[in-house]
Amino acid sequence: MPDSGPLVTALAYAWLGGLTIPLGAWLAGRPQLFPRWLDGELRHTLLAFGAGALLAAVTLVLIPEGARFIPLWQQLLALSLGGVTFLLLEKHLPRTGLGLPLLLAMLLDFIPESMALGALLPQHAEAGLLLAVLIALQNLPEGFNAQRELQRLPAVAAHRHALLGLFALLSLLGPLCAWLGMRYLHSSPMLLGWLMLFSAGGILYLMFQDIAPKIPLRQHWGPPLGTLAGYMLGWAGQHLLHGVGA
Repeated sequence: MPDSGPLVTALAYAWLGGLTIPLGAWLAGRPQLFPRWLDGELRHTLLAFGAGALLAAVTLVLIPEGARFIPLWQQLLALSLGGVTFLLLEKHLPRTGLGLPLLLAMLLDFIPESMALGALLPQHAEAGLLLAVLIALQNLPEGFNAQRELQRLPAVAAHRHALLGLFALLSLLGPLCAWLGMRYLHSSPMLLGWLMLFSAGGILYLMFQDIAPKIPLRQHWGPPLGTLAGYMLGWAGQHLLHGVGA
């Protein structure tokens, strides 16, 4: 197992990335801050920004880093299995009475990304740092929109403070998953590659099935520019960390 230095760094990165979940949820519960925009352009723009950050995580970290560990046929198989598995998980939720696609999307990308962060950091510090930044960027709008979605449920609307506490607890999944990734995936590069490509396939499915359809807002410029801004931040972060394109 790696020494305590990278472990502490990975846990800190994962925790800071997760802290933007309750921050986004807190903002969603403060309509007085955005009295005219909360249900309109701001909500759609934040959702689009999160989609851009997710796309950056997939294309700049998960797929290129994961592809280094497994051959092409396994890369394609992992991507396709990820998409199908996330489809089946999503289809099961309505039968449980939950049906919360935004909360599902947040957890299904946050958990495997945090595991990948823990596994990557000891040997690929730059990729680990970039992934941590992208996790934080995507979790802010995802926490915001998941909170807004949950608040619309009659059984939840009267318990907003408890819901905020739940989101704070969810942020602790980051350090836990980072520890699991460092403990069990650090010495298993093939398994790490599978996890990264599998989660990338699932994230791509969720983006186009659940996230992207909620983004469009007619005759408004914020949402499409939000997607572009989220991806550009990820792209700029990769170049700054690797010192290319300067």
